[in-house]
Amino acid sequence: MSGICGAWSLDGGGSPIKEVEAMAAALERRGPDGTHLWHQGTIALGHCLLATTPEALVEVLPLTDRASGCTITADVRLDNRDELIAALELATESRTIGDGELILRAYLHWGEDCVDHLLGDFAFAIQDPRSKLLFCARDHMGMRQLIYHHLPDRHFLFATETQAVLAHGEVHKHINDGRIGDFLDNLEGLDLTSTFFEEVFRLPPAHCLTLGSAGLCLRRYWKLKAEPELKLHTDEDYSQAFLAVFTEAVRCRLRSAGPVTSMLSGGIDSNAVAAVASRLLAEDGRGPLLTFSATGPDPATCAESRAIQSAVTGADFVPVLIDHAAMDDLKDELVELTEQCAEPFDGHMTLLRSVYLAAHRRGAKVMLDGVSADVILSAGNRVADLLRQGRFRDAMTEASDQRRFWGAGSRATGIFMSAAWAVFAPQRVRRFRRKLIAHYHDRRARSGKGRMSIDFARKINLVARWNQFRQHVAGGVPVGAQHRAEVVGHPHLVVGRERYDRVASAVAIEPRDPFLDIRLIRHVLSLPASQLEAGGWPKIILRRAMHGLVPTDIVWRRGKTHLGWAFTLAVAKHWQCNKPESLRNQSLLERLLSPTALRTLDTLSSVNSIQCIDNQSQFELRLLSCWIARNR
Repeated sequence: MSGICGAWSLDGGGSPIKEVEAMAAALERRGPDGTHLWHQGTIALGHCLLATTPEALVEVLPLTDRASGCTITADVRLDNRDELIAALELATESRTIGDGELILRAYLHWGEDCVDHLLGDFAFAIQDPRSKLLFCARDHMGMRQLIYHHLPDRHFLFATETQAVLAHGEVHKHINDGRIGDFLDNLEGLDLTSTFFEEVFRLPPAHCLTLGSAGLCLRRYWKLKAEPELKLHTDEDYSQAFLAVFTEAVRCRLRSAGPVTSMLSGGIDSNAVAAVASRLLAEDGRGPLLTFSATGPDPATCAESRAIQSAVTGADFVPVLIDHAAMDDLKDELVELTEQCAEPFDGHMTLLRSVYLAAHRRGAKVMLDGVSADVILSAGNRVADLLRQGRFRDAMTEASDQRRFWGAGSRATGIFMSAAWAVFAPQRVRRFRRKLIAHYHDRRARSGKGRMSIDFARKINLVARWNQFRQHVAGGVPVGAQHRAEVVGHPHLVVGRERYDRVASAVAIEPRDPFLDIRLIRHVLSLPASQLEAGGWPKIILRRAMHGLVPTDIVWRRGKTHLGWAFTLAVAKHWQCNKPESLRNQSLLERLLSPTALRTLDTLSSVNSIQCIDNQSQFELRLLSCWIARNR
């Protein structure tokens, strides 16, 4: 997970190398293994290396092809190197060919269609002097980021991080009020393009960007779609087929220049990744697997801690446990990382920040996780699926089983009736109900009863933003492979991975998620819904596939617990971000917050302010005030 950047002076104003030096300096924390710059005429490119593959140890980027003059800078890990080497007739080469060079060779062979031949996590930019254009692309699922700024006829800038783009002296640092509103009203997944600054944008996943004589052009090169249903004979056949694809997805993410580590919670997802990774490493003589887990101080009262203890007992792991009640050695750096978080959305990720920091201190650069499994392995509404098939008794049984899985907070009748409404209510009635719910929600949003002032909600057109957000949710019956594909394609998954990227990169860690391998995603979309949820058990195919690999009590563990807020509170009590008296005295906060939110900040501005933080909303308001003070 290296950092890349570049600048093109479109007005012929000379080399932007000094500006790119400043941009690269902002990325050195992400890529501490060496910075290289390239410039020619009015364009300059930069690369800050985090060497996480064997090839990255010898490849120097930016890289220029002598014959064509094309130059690439890339943040990349390719999973189909062998296929590309064969297709590009490079098998006879005796030297090491890096992933960046493979992309450049693919571009020279296929042009902009090269993205159709790439598999893995990547963001790159290629300067082509033959056509006088710059070509950029981002991977299918958005594991790597590419941020850009374009001022027509003046300049074009890109980088892995927003702050690196802002490091260019000519980019105005205007805070995007709309994104502030998204933070206050939980609209993080509104879109895949905006940032917290008005003139800076994200390139969406599965998109490429071309800048040339015709101006700036964005196009989507790939879209996830429903797959034909896979028909096998038995549950065992399905689980073995899944395990084969899953194992290959994990194997590809073990290619590393050093030790591979894994996040390990008490759930089935991370345990599945760690179990398969441990087995593959042992086969290659590279084990045991170093794992990192966030725990509570008392396993007797913490189900998550008990599950983690079960996971590491007898396994071929070297476990590192981080207890939120005993983080004295981490707290100072955790406080600093929280105060300096790139976006307000990242502030609450203290648990992940603790895990990444602990891994960094042990020299790790690569960490596996299973973050996306909940989305990728979603069955949609299984009860609705059964009702649509006319299996009423099975639907009621499934609703009861789901209640047992999720515990006392859910009711079987509620689950059943909600599914029945989705299937049997006329479309026009369901549409009217959605509009009615949206009307009452929007009226409250305009009233200033939340955290946002009435004037600020009107200024950013909060109602229109909510309507835009609602467009991401399919309005039909929530069943079928197409619905599951739409769930995977929701911006929530991408913005979540972007958060992980920002938090991990702050301590030079590269996250790798096997569940976002597009081969695995396509396979999952081909499965019958009964292979994704049955007997109330979500992700049933993963549980069956992990039989004998993961402890039984974890495979069949009910419910879901999380220690995230406990970790945040443990760090928040040491937080000295901003002087207490300055929290409210910012004109922007006075303008955007509701009277209720302002009173909360007044309370937090007391001498013992941190003792007053007892919920996430209070924490987020303090975080926002600190972020605004730092970025104005």
